[in-house]
Amino acid sequence: MVTTVSVQFTILGSGSGGNCAYLEHQNTRLLIDAGFSGRQIRHRLTTIQRVPESLTGILITHEHSDHIQGLTALAGRLRLPVYCNRQTREAIEAQLGITMDCRLFNTGDSFEIGSVNVDTFSVPHDAQDPVGFAFRANGVQIGFLTDLGHATKLVVERVRASNVLVLETNHDLKLLQDDVRRPWSLKQRILSRHGHLSNEAAADVLEEIITPTLAHLYLGHLSRDCNRPEIALGAINNRLKKIGVTHLNPVVASQDAVCPTLTLL
Repeated sequence: MVTTVSVQFTILGSGSGGNCAYLEHQNTRLLIDAGFSGRQIRHRLTTIQRVPESLTGILITHEHSDHIQGLTALAGRLRLPVYCNRQTREAIEAQLGITMDCRLFNTGDSFEIGSVNVDTFSVPHDAQDPVGFAFRANGVQIGFLTDLGHATKLVVERVRASNVLVLETNHDLKLLQDDVRRPWSLKQRILSRHGHLSNEAAADVLEEIITPTLAHLYLGHLSRDCNRPEIALGAINNRLKKIGVTHLNPVVASQDAVCPTLTLL
């Protein structure tokens, strides 16, 4: 295996139908969530010249299907270790009917996987025990916030030092309100403080988090029906302009395509 000195980060896909990212430093190769089929994850890894068999492990934020679809293939058949908390493990094993090789952590723990330091923290979302992550390697920090109804003080504190941030911009309020396919009960769940961030809510969170050291911003977990990349990007760029931030060029992550790999020296 070739040792990677730089930190490499690739969003393999992000949206309301599937989420998965890849992080590599030295000989440590991690998936963050596995929300596509095993075949699709393998295909997306091959686009960056990687294979599932070389993975060190898989970190899981929570048990919703758009974050765990590939675990039957990856954790079940390939026996890759899964890092999650106990409540998430129990929910996943009940849903998928598999027994995983789990490396359990308590929410709030910090630990090392190879050369990568992982900080975990609680996020407000309607799952059993959902977490956000802050990854540190080679002097770089990556904050990972894909599903949350609002940002607590703890969330803001844990990701404020990030050089790279993945931030949920799930929906546009008007598109969600006008959507005739979603029942009102589902809309209430999405809009709740344990649901998902709207574009404007994400802009509010970003305004709290942003520092001059934040160099890369990914907008993730966009709803297929209730958001558009240009709307999410417009909301964030308008807020950046309003607060006088000129050093950031946000990238909208797609559910259907792999983002270019970010190499951080």
